[in-house]
Amino acid sequence: MGLNPEQLDAVTHGDGPILILAGAGSGKTRVITHRIAHLIDRGVRPWHILAVTFTNKAAREMQERVYALTRSGSGGGGAAAGAWISTFHSFCAHFLRSEGERHGLDRNFTIYDEDDQKKILRECLKELNLDEKKLRPGMLAGRISREKDQLMDAESYAIAALASGDPNRAMLASVYSLYQKKLDRALALDFGDLILKTVDLIENHPPLKEKTQERFRHVLVDEYQDTNRAQYVLTKILAARHRNICVVGDDDQSIYSWRGADIRNILDFEKDYPDPKIVKLEQNYRSTAPILSAAWKLVRHNEMRKEKKLWTVRKSDAPVTAEQLGNEAAEAAWVAERIAELRVSRRMDWSGFSVFYRTNAQSRVLEDAFRAARIPYVLVGSVRFYERAEVKDVLAYLRLIANPKDDLSCKRVLNVPPRGIGKTSLEIMESAAAVRALALFESLALPEVLTELPSRARAGAAGLSGMARGWIAERESLSASALLDRVLSETRLLELLKEEARTDPDAAGRLDNIQELMNAVEEFEEKSPDKRLPAYLEQVSLVTDLDSGDKKSPKVTLMTVHIAKGLEFPVVFLTGLEEGLFPLGESQFSQEDLEEERRLAYVGVTRAKDEIFLSCAASRRLFGQTRWNLPSRFIEEAGVRMKEAASSPENASPEPAPRALSGPFRVGQRVRHADFGAGRITDRSGSGDDLKVVVVFDSGQWKKLLVKYAPLERIR
Repeated sequence: MGLNPEQLDAVTHGDGPILILAGAGSGKTRVITHRIAHLIDRGVRPWHILAVTFTNKAAREMQERVYALTRSGSGGGGAAAGAWISTFHSFCAHFLRSEGERHGLDRNFTIYDEDDQKKILRECLKELNLDEKKLRPGMLAGRISREKDQLMDAESYAIAALASGDPNRAMLASVYSLYQKKLDRALALDFGDLILKTVDLIENHPPLKEKTQERFRHVLVDEYQDTNRAQYVLTKILAARHRNICVVGDDDQSIYSWRGADIRNILDFEKDYPDPKIVKLEQNYRSTAPILSAAWKLVRHNEMRKEKKLWTVRKSDAPVTAEQLGNEAAEAAWVAERIAELRVSRRMDWSGFSVFYRTNAQSRVLEDAFRAARIPYVLVGSVRFYERAEVKDVLAYLRLIANPKDDLSCKRVLNVPPRGIGKTSLEIMESAAAVRALALFESLALPEVLTELPSRARAGAAGLSGMARGWIAERESLSASALLDRVLSETRLLELLKEEARTDPDAAGRLDNIQELMNAVEEFEEKSPDKRLPAYLEQVSLVTDLDSGDKKSPKVTLMTVHIAKGLEFPVVFLTGLEEGLFPLGESQFSQEDLEEERRLAYVGVTRAKDEIFLSCAASRRLFGQTRWNLPSRFIEEAGVRMKEAASSPENASPEPAPRALSGPFRVGQRVRHADFGAGRITDRSGSGDDLKVVVVFDSGQWKKLLVKYAPLERIR
């Protein structure tokens, strides 16, 4: 079989529960597929085997490998056809179609995607006279999905909401109830329904439960650390009769709690299945010893984990290093420069490099640096910064101000944010404009056109027209950033996104992107003699034109760490390792949140095969202001030494960048203040009696202090 002793032990385990703790790069897919083949080889009928995972790609790969193993003779010569290998959702959809009809569920149901959900929820809000500006369909879809992932159907949620006395929960309950009724009338299920209704069907029909449990005598679950409550309950029900459950996962890579995943499912496996077989796959086939050493030193700071330590036979003289740059622009320029150098010195393709970051908003400055250095890149699992929907919406406003005859931009902003201007109203305005040979925007001000519109659309069109005409009147006298501020303020786009971001992680990402756009406009003005809107839009147009190219040619990949899970690259740059950014959040973390952030950093480090470079910026422009940041605690926890590099004048923003200077108080020096406690110096200026230092204290505060009078002492 070509398996190591631990892999072989897991593959050949007989009956009874087994927990396979598969560390990063330890060959878990190889183990789970060989186990399925082994079960068939020892006489288990393939239709008695169920293997579930999370993505279609993973399920397809697992199926192909099992078929290849059985065809080669190691698993019984092609007998795997009939084994059920699929995603959770695919399994449940097939199960409901085959078994649901006998229990009142039409087998011809439709599965609604996220866009369908939003359309139905818009109808619900309208019928319930609720304001779509305050209760966005996307946010509601996420909330309802999370409730279904907890096996909370509409009726149960309504009862719980009533008992709580919370008016917000009561309002959500009314939306959830109407939404579910509309799905039922349409013979439709959403993704949350697939698992919820499967569990409900099995639990409420004892003969079906007995039949199903008898059929699936061996249940295998991939990526068990990522299961939510609904998936956990489903697998527990299916395995209850024979107790032949095999779960494969790594608690150190549990990074999806915001999506409903519960790390306790894997940590408490022994409580659910007493006396299980436990196999640890600790030999790593991906990374070098220095990379694994740093990863282990980092993750061992977590308390909620099962003890394991990865090892490898891959030796290397390349240490894991960390670099502190002056600011985010200098960090991005440094990453681009190092990649260009390594590509030549190592004779590598661009595709051998990947750059990770914590939030999507961080990609913009990296993209700018890569374009400046003429390095081909691709954003994975995302769209380029200037092609993100919320960014394009705001740019469409700016383009309309610059050119009121731009019908495409006008059409894009007509209903952003919602103004009640639907398809019919748009057709009326487009027709009136065409007859009069006017631009679409010009038709918004015509009384004879407005009178034909429904009252809400009429008010929305008139309001947009009035605002935009005010902006257009001042476009020559105001800078690009001033016009952008007015657009975001007067349309309430920023305010609405901030409201959504309190409950919707997706909205928080969109808000980050809008604030990053504001940063980009300010940086443009700092570097350009012409600060007016047309000059900025010309620059953006050139950027997007240069972005298109041959997608098949090798490129550096840019992605968030979440998206990087399951991937590997020869050389990785893990950027933005700063307190408040990675780990993400305020200075006070719950233990659970901090440990998940640490696991996320661990995932980032263990993607690297040959080398990984860590980096951070001493100052970073976030949310419209410059913040001085401490290096992330994760760098020190990983046992990595920090190097300081000065920001280059070509790539740094005009703000003073921290610089390493000698003397009694140097940049990077740990100090203690009598009132503010311990901290680190991130910048200094002046000399003698005028020596000033910027200190970022461990509390998260930062102060600029005159050393002559400040009660500072060095911490050695």
